[in-house]
Amino acid sequence: MDVQIEESWKNELKQEFPKAYFQQIVAFLKTERIQGKTIYPPGSLIFNAFAQTPFDAVKVVILGQDPYHGPGQAHGLCFSVQDGVPPPPSLINMYKEIESDMGVGMPPRYGNLTKWAQQGVLLINAFLTVRANEPASHSKIGWEEFTNAVIRKISEEKKGVVFILWGNFAQEKQRLIDETKHYVLKAAHPSPLSASRGFFGCKHFSKTNELLLQQGLEPIDWKLP
Repeated sequence: MDVQIEESWKNELKQEFPKAYFQQIVAFLKTERIQGKTIYPPGSLIFNAFAQTPFDAVKVVILGQDPYHGPGQAHGLCFSVQDGVPPPPSLINMYKEIESDMGVGMPPRYGNLTKWAQQGVLLINAFLTVRANEPASHSKIGWEEFTNAVIRKISEEKKGVVFILWGNFAQEKQRLIDETKHYVLKAAHPSPLSASRGFFGCKHFSKTNELLLQQGLEPIDWKLP
């Protein structure tokens, strides 16, 4: 099975692609397309997080849950939207925290986080696809087994990665991370429903940079675009 994924990741995850669960994902997506369903992100962008952040470049992991399910939004990076799409509410709250934490002004109408990804921030959703206008519609097709394998691989093969886990769903992934080798930052989700209950004031953006600097690594330039 020729999976269109960046070469370093293809090598790291090669044991996953022949497994029954992954073949079921592929079969499910093909069936959805045959049935005329619209799937986000577009096929060429399903593995965009991996394309923008090769395995050796990963310094930080931000974990999302589900791709955006509206037209033109999702492009394979969690919390990020394509050019020309205003930032959704959770991302606006992330910008507010960056401004409070770092004193960095953020763009009110720009939501493409590719710049972060290209600096080593793996922006990965637990589920990599979704049916248009149906949130969590692909949450049971096998993606979580695949993305759990991604987290385990980073934990096993790398050292000193900063894992940023916002909200209960992301924090369940803590069990996959070897905290003797890596750093875990936890807070409430930036959604408007929960941001005031521990996301605002978490200072995860400056804390991440402090942890990178302690290891002699380049900090992340969070300013956009």
